[in-house]
Amino acid sequence: MSAQRRPGESGTIVARNPKARHDYHILETWEAGLVLTGSEIKSVRNRKVSLKEAYGTVRNGEVWLESMHVTPYQFSGYAPQDPVRRRKLLLHKREVRRLIGAVEQKGLTLVPLDLHLSDGRAKVTLALARGKKLHDRREDLKRRDAERELAREMSPRR
Repeated sequence: MSAQRRPGESGTIVARNPKARHDYHILETWEAGLVLTGSEIKSVRNRKVSLKEAYGTVRNGEVWLESMHVTPYQFSGYAPQDPVRRRKLLLHKREVRRLIGAVEQKGLTLVPLDLHLSDGRAKVTLALARGKKLHDRREDLKRRDAERELAREMSPRR
């Protein structure tokens, strides 16, 4: 399996949230560290992670990632962790204050876009997002189809 790299970063993408950009308007993004146990990081390195149902919350001045599924590591010797437990995100205080103010606004939520490894550490790209309405999603699909058709017509093979 080939590792995907982002331009300008040393991290390899482990998991993506497939519906995030489809269901939300992305307003701002942050890179946050993720607190994991020893067996969880091994599962992350084996790409046994799902971000489909995940979302971020702010509680007591801390940012948490909820509902991210990390499959228990096969060779874990001690009691396994809950696969969908709440995991703490590591951000600077000023970023947390900014997120607290933004999430309190009506209609804004925290959505993880991807999970990647950077210098051996698990990082989450967290986005401040506003949910799209059904007509917005339809417009995006129409625009994408039109761009694809235009690219097909402009291709040198035609």
